[in-house]
Amino acid sequence: MKISELSPEYRQPPPHAGLLTDLNRVVADVEAFDTSDSSSPEKLAADLRRLLTNLASAASSSSGLDGAFRVKVWHLAFRLWNACVDRANHSFPSRVAEAEIRQAAPELLLVAGLPEDIPDAPAKAASFFHRTGLVWLDLGRPDLASACFEKATPLVSAADTEGDRAVLLDLNLARARAASIVGEQALAVALLSRSKPLAASSPEGVKALAEEYLRIGQAALATKPPDPAIDASSLLTEALDLCEKAAASPTTPTTPGSTPATPNLQGIKDQCLRFLAVERLEAKDYEGTLRCISVRRTLLGLGEEHPSIGFMALRACLGSGNMAEAERELETLMANARAPDFLCVSAAELYLASTGPDAAFKVLNVLAARCCAGAAAAAVRVLKKVVETAGGGTGRARVIAELVSDERVVKLFDGPANTHERNTMHALLWTCGTEHFHAKNYEIGADLIERSMLYVSRDEESRSRRADCFRVLCLCHMALRHLDRAQEFITEAEKVEPNIRCAFLKFKILLQKEEEDEAIKLMRTMVGYVDFNPEFLTLSIHEAMACKSVRVAIAASTFLLGLYSAGKPMPMTEAAVLRNIIALLLREPGSEAEILKYSRRAKLRMAELGMEAVCGKGTVGLRERNWFAVKLWNMAIKMAKEKKYDYCTEFFELAAEFFSSGNGEDDANHLLVCKSLIMSVAAKLLTDELNKSPLSDSDLKKGIEMLSRAGKLPSVLMTSDQLEDNNLPFLHTFNFYKLLNRMDTSAHPQQLQLVKNFAASKACTPGHLLKLEEIASQGTQPNLQVAEFLLKASITTALASHSPNYGIISIALRRLARIAGLQDSSGSMSDAVYDVFRQAYQIVVGLRDGEYPFEEAQWLTLTAWNKSGLASRLGQCSIARKWMKMAIDLARHFESMKQYVSGMEEHFERFQKVSGKEPDECSQQDGAPSTSLSGSVSQPGLA
Repeated sequence: MKISELSPEYRQPPPHAGLLTDLNRVVADVEAFDTSDSSSPEKLAADLRRLLTNLASAASSSSGLDGAFRVKVWHLAFRLWNACVDRANHSFPSRVAEAEIRQAAPELLLVAGLPEDIPDAPAKAASFFHRTGLVWLDLGRPDLASACFEKATPLVSAADTEGDRAVLLDLNLARARAASIVGEQALAVALLSRSKPLAASSPEGVKALAEEYLRIGQAALATKPPDPAIDASSLLTEALDLCEKAAASPTTPTTPGSTPATPNLQGIKDQCLRFLAVERLEAKDYEGTLRCISVRRTLLGLGEEHPSIGFMALRACLGSGNMAEAERELETLMANARAPDFLCVSAAELYLASTGPDAAFKVLNVLAARCCAGAAAAAVRVLKKVVETAGGGTGRARVIAELVSDERVVKLFDGPANTHERNTMHALLWTCGTEHFHAKNYEIGADLIERSMLYVSRDEESRSRRADCFRVLCLCHMALRHLDRAQEFITEAEKVEPNIRCAFLKFKILLQKEEEDEAIKLMRTMVGYVDFNPEFLTLSIHEAMACKSVRVAIAASTFLLGLYSAGKPMPMTEAAVLRNIIALLLREPGSEAEILKYSRRAKLRMAELGMEAVCGKGTVGLRERNWFAVKLWNMAIKMAKEKKYDYCTEFFELAAEFFSSGNGEDDANHLLVCKSLIMSVAAKLLTDELNKSPLSDSDLKKGIEMLSRAGKLPSVLMTSDQLEDNNLPFLHTFNFYKLLNRMDTSAHPQQLQLVKNFAASKACTPGHLLKLEEIASQGTQPNLQVAEFLLKASITTALASHSPNYGIISIALRRLARIAGLQDSSGSMSDAVYDVFRQAYQIVVGLRDGEYPFEEAQWLTLTAWNKSGLASRLGQCSIARKWMKMAIDLARHFESMKQYVSGMEEHFERFQKVSGKEPDECSQQDGAPSTSLSGSVSQPGLA
């Protein structure tokens, strides 16, 4: 029995029959796919991926796939491909899932292998991959496209047949395109170079290769890749050379007896030459740009020239400085019907940017004829470029003025349709004119502003603009000192739009014409304007001062302050007005009385209304107050330097009032208040001394009150460590003492307490105490008690310091001896003078040579010796012996006096013999010099 005769149920099915059945079903589903089912493509793509996996497993199994099975898979793959092509031909949307279905067809062919029964199987499979990759490129997935191309390339890489070579060329070009898209320009260029031998045998292949070179050259021109090997110029030149080779190579007829087919290469050549021109233009190779354009025109003529060609030619001519050729290119571009209006206007702008305003009129006429619908807009753009490139030169500005005022140019802007362009033109000339005005080119500025009025209509809406023009014209002529002409313009401005600004300008003109009465009269009418602002009166003061018209400035100030007195609402504080007035007066020499006048007014108003009402609230008010205080302080210092102490007194007093006004004073303000009060009293005392006129009781009382007020700030005057070396506490004590000195002796206890308080402060120095002692011991009623206290305190303070100043100590000892002498001369038997000398002796013991001043050492020694001589003559031997011993012991401690010691000792011995050795009670007192000359208590010392 034969196997074929067996019953079907005993026959073995062919291997992998189930895979064929499933694949056949899925392919049938694709062929019958309904586009209304949005989920079907994704499901079909998933089914195909699963079947491909199973087929790959079957192919790699031990049994593998037989030839018949492979052929059937190929047939099913072709059915699947044709179904996808039919859908694409019916313009179904190309989605990712459908691209995956399409890619399944070449993947099936690849898995099934290359059956020998199918002709050109490698080329067909590679072609499917190539076309699928192109679909992926259209979907923006160059990565998936490159994967398709790379799978297909090995199938035809041998290039055994013409078909293989054609497909391999398409694959290389497609791979180059995908690589260029992802930025791999070097790979793209390598693939194109690899394709040259494949394209050489086919004009169409050469054309395709040239197109790809052109595409990548365009991409390189746009992206400027960093790799220097990727040069847009080289790529475009390669594309142009390929076109030339394709046109020159003989072609083979497609059918016997037919005419050889030559591909149409003109479009590619045109694009190559255009982009080469662009590349050369960007490289500023203007001659190279013109050569490219010349070749293009030679090949293709001017009949259908793209407008960009003429625009590039114009730029290249301008860049190379060939203005005559640039003018011809501009005319050619204007005559090109295909050139859009905006391109013509841009070309005109470029041309005029190089030539300047001289050629603008001719260009405007051509544009007006060329751009009939938008002549005004085109004119605005061109004139804007002319103005921008004209610079600040007066010559070109005059040409612009002549150009814009030409009747034919002005006519372009007629009609309501050109309102916007007309306003733009006015704004352009206004800006240009004001720039010249700010640059102090007043004549040119006035000319341009006046020409700008040609583009301002006379309707109601333009009144403000016309008034502005007249006002600026007035300012220009004022700067040129054409005052009559300026007055004419401001009069015209008032007719159009009367307001405070016009009045103020007229006021300025009157000031410059020195018509003060008319200026004052006009100033008083300013308040009647609707837009009046008191700030204009402040400005009037400034203008009056600038014109040295003090009379007008005073009138304006008085009028302005009168508005505050009337209680009218004001946009600025009264203090700001007073500040402006004082600031102006500060510029004028000899204005001290006026400054005081307005400062007193500020103080009075602050007392009446409060600081916030006059100066403002918060930091603004404090700033105003501080301004007054600082200016008054500086003015007081200035008056002191000029020895105008009467003014100095009042300025300091006012400064103190301003420093202390308001809330939130800190230690810095307290310090300034103290300084101001003390300096005011000091200046008053100095005035009294210079004028030799005693202070009145009221002035004396006021001075004491001011210093008492200053003394009530102990944190500033007495206890601050930072002020230890400051003279302020001393000045306070010094001037207070001088005031008390002008009273009778009943003030002596108060003086003593005053100096005791000062001596206990950290700011006290021995020098300060000596200065206070000077005034305490002088005058008709000296206070010797205070003087003695101060001298003793001075000595004690000096000795307590780290580096005692023996110059001060010696002066204090001499003065203390003088005061003690006054007490002894009054009949007192206290021996006070000797006590001072004994204190001096105790101080000088142990001093180094030179520490105690030479003159004072000599004075101490000689004075003590002289006192012994006086006592000797009066027969007071005991006293004489005591003073001799003091003089000898002092001399031993002063190097400069040791030369006299031997003589003094001899004299003392003789005196002893003559007077006899009487008991000397004084010498036995503690601390006194010894009675023994050889065993003196003194130690070797320095003079």
